[in-house]
Amino acid sequence: MSDFEVETNMEEYLSLGRNKLVEMYHTMVLIRRFEEASAKAYSMQKISGFLHLYIGQEAVAVGSVAATREDDYLITAYRDHGHAIAKGTDPKLLMSELYGKYNGTSKGKGGSMHFFNAAKNMLGGHAIVGGQIPLGTGIAFKIKYKEEDRICLTFMGDAAMNQGSFHESLNLAALWKLPVVYIVENNMYGMGTAVDRASAVTELYKRGCSYGIEGMVADGMNVFSVYDAIKEAAKKARELSLPTLLELRTYRYRGHSMSDPDSIYRTKQEVEEEKRRDPIEQMKKFLLAEKIATQKEIDGVEAEVKKAVAECVEFAENSPEPPLESMYDDIYV
Repeated sequence: MSDFEVETNMEEYLSLGRNKLVEMYHTMVLIRRFEEASAKAYSMQKISGFLHLYIGQEAVAVGSVAATREDDYLITAYRDHGHAIAKGTDPKLLMSELYGKYNGTSKGKGGSMHFFNAAKNMLGGHAIVGGQIPLGTGIAFKIKYKEEDRICLTFMGDAAMNQGSFHESLNLAALWKLPVVYIVENNMYGMGTAVDRASAVTELYKRGCSYGIEGMVADGMNVFSVYDAIKEAAKKARELSLPTLLELRTYRYRGHSMSDPDSIYRTKQEVEEEKRRDPIEQMKKFLLAEKIATQKEIDGVEAEVKKAVAECVEFAENSPEPPLESMYDDIYV
């Protein structure tokens, strides 16, 4: 197997067009501000349960969705807010889900870890570590069985790769030649444990070689690096029905969850150093340098997003609670 490292292609990025590029920037800013508003609501005890923020990892979800089609499937783990927004789910309904309201994406019963939107082909949001990996493999099997022209993006965290389901899934995906892209969002920590303390092989993309699956690695803090990698892997999945294991090296600025005192396992200096590679700032500099957008337009995006997120919070706070008679809805056993 050959290791593949993505090289950027400036001409191709510019060919995406002004509207698409600004839209990608807008979506990354929306994810960031949505997460900040979620954290604030959680600290005010308006959101219960677990809350895993996507702050710092916005380029992964946005670059991945931009490089694929609307009819392609996406499935992920519990840090799922960015994926749902990138896939086009109404953030008002997502905020309502966080608030446990009846008009949320899972009727208020799923919460932060179970965002879901079948109409947008976003199939979760899964709380069991590694639980979505065999499900994504099964979706790819369905695509091949029905001879559909689609693929499945299956996201996971770095620590999920140490689950047995990861190896079982990759073995079957290679054996059956399934159109799936396994995407490892390597944010360097599984909860509070650094990758090099939990994984014997720290170059995670190399783990696919045991199953004859090509490994790729890309900069998960750069939306274009993500775009290139996903586009390459998606083409192989769609045209050749072959899986790929893609490691996107990124970083979360906040703790594993809102209840995580991350100062225990990493220093403030480390976090600040990583913020120098901020994906939103990188995209902003690109838009300005290439004269795709002016500073006034950039400021306009920020103002628009701020207003939209405020409306999300207001919508969620004024939405109805689940009625008592809905308690046993959607329970099959």
